[in-house]
Amino acid sequence: MSNPTQHRYSKEHEWLSPAEDGVATVGITAHAADALGDVVFVQLPAVGDTVTAGESCGELESTKSVSDLYAPVSGEVTAINDDVAADPALVNSAPFEGGWLFKVRIDGEPQDLMTADEYTAFTAG
Repeated sequence: MSNPTQHRYSKEHEWLSPAEDGVATVGITAHAADALGDVVFVQLPAVGDTVTAGESCGELESTKSVSDLYAPVSGEVTAINDDVAADPALVNSAPFEGGWLFKVRIDGEPQDLMTADEYTAFTAG
């Protein structure tokens, strides 16, 4: 699965959609979903929580391990994906569509995020 070119990517394997009215969507990449294996539980930040770029803001539990979810940007959580909470396997089957995790009102400009090409090179290394 190719990485959508309009998104930006973190070294922790989260993606960030382009912001619309200051709000962007966050999820994990297909690369991360494949590495995790079958995701069976997600712990997401709550609506109204403040997340900080580079810091843990939730967890993803798979049949292999438990991994932290990191915020790619700082800001206030405006929505969570209830569908993923009910069916965590969406993270594996549709990481860039129905498997998104939360929306965040971005505080400041995103820093240290990669383009799709940079992320592809990063994961190939």
